[in-house]
Amino acid sequence: MYIIVPFLSNRPAPSIPMSDAPSRARPLLLASSIVAAALLVSGCDRGASGPAPGAAPAAPPPLPVTVIEMQPRSVPITLEAVARTEGSREVEVRARVSGILERQLFREGEPIRAGAPMYRIDRAPFGIALAQARAALAETRARAERAQLEATRLEKLLGDRAISQREYDDALSARQQTQASLLASQARVREAELNLSYTTVDAPISGVTGRAVRSEGSLVSAGSESSLLTTLTRTDPIWVRFSLSESEYAQLRGSGERAAKVRLVLPDGSTHQRVGRLNFTGSTVDPRLGTVQLRAEFANPSLALLPGQYVKARVEIGEREAFVVPQAAVQQTDRGRFVWLVDASDKVEQRPVETGGWVGRDWVVRDGLKAGDRVAIDNLLRLRPGAAVQPKAPAATAGAAPAAPAAPATASGSGAGGAR
Repeated sequence: MYIIVPFLSNRPAPSIPMSDAPSRARPLLLASSIVAAALLVSGCDRGASGPAPGAAPAAPPPLPVTVIEMQPRSVPITLEAVARTEGSREVEVRARVSGILERQLFREGEPIRAGAPMYRIDRAPFGIALAQARAALAETRARAERAQLEATRLEKLLGDRAISQREYDDALSARQQTQASLLASQARVREAELNLSYTTVDAPISGVTGRAVRSEGSLVSAGSESSLLTTLTRTDPIWVRFSLSESEYAQLRGSGERAAKVRLVLPDGSTHQRVGRLNFTGSTVDPRLGTVQLRAEFANPSLALLPGQYVKARVEIGEREAFVVPQAAVQQTDRGRFVWLVDASDKVEQRPVETGGWVGRDWVVRDGLKAGDRVAIDNLLRLRPGAAVQPKAPAATAGAAPAAPAAPATASGSGAGGAR
């Protein structure tokens, strides 16, 4: 508050006529009163609005946070690894005779049945070779018949002692030689027929054709690199190859290999609809990587999986009780992972946790939580230890469909992929 003290001067006031003094003093007195009143109000306002010395600042209002109450639930245990698909049978289609490639009888990348013709090689040289072999066979057969007749005739003469034993032995030897020549000629005819049949290259298995390596008009040579014409891959069923570390493989063996189910996560993040089974487990550990090779088999009638794809394999080996929290609720520091807990007095504190794998997009917490704990899941960056909060339940989505079954939880530690 300010007090106005009038200033008194010793200087004598000028003489004013008595008739004008009251009228001149009245405006001056009014202006002084207005200024004094303004200063008084300003001083009072300043004193009322200013904090009193030593007063504590007002506490901020509680921060609203969404909390979820922890309850254990059964989650699948899986071992996860990077995997690669491959055909259940993969063969190279090669030319078995040399010649000019006349025609290609299939379309690349399309399914084909076993035994269907794929290529045709020039038949003319092999047809001529077959005719020559048959002619040689006829000649040999004639010599064999003559030798047989000669041996029969000399046998009678030997009985009459008209010829020596040596002449008869020579006739028998000639008959045996012609019989051997006859067998060789028959084999050459069979070989020529086989070579002629090889001029039509048939599909050895049912599968999907690959890229044609040789084009029509090319010269192919049997037994060389140029004999490779294309590849065939059987894609139904399809195999998925991957590896697990020694510790993960021990878990798998403890739960039963044949009972394990295998699911696939595709490159776009979706889950393959079909469930596979293990059809091979390695008997040795790779000394360089410390991993064990495994292979699973999947039905693939619609070619949803193609050989050579990189996928993620999840091997389900059982179930366990665990707590599941949203991914965003788990924070990371240099000392490990933690969550924010809301206590009974609605104040927050940090709780270190040990996480396992994943259930969909949520963390599986193996240690650090107990039933009934309330975990904050939003406004986490504004929280401080001991801060008061206003907890609220998660908002339910109107018209939401029932929750889908949880995706398998991966075991701690990532498996060694088959293609690593």
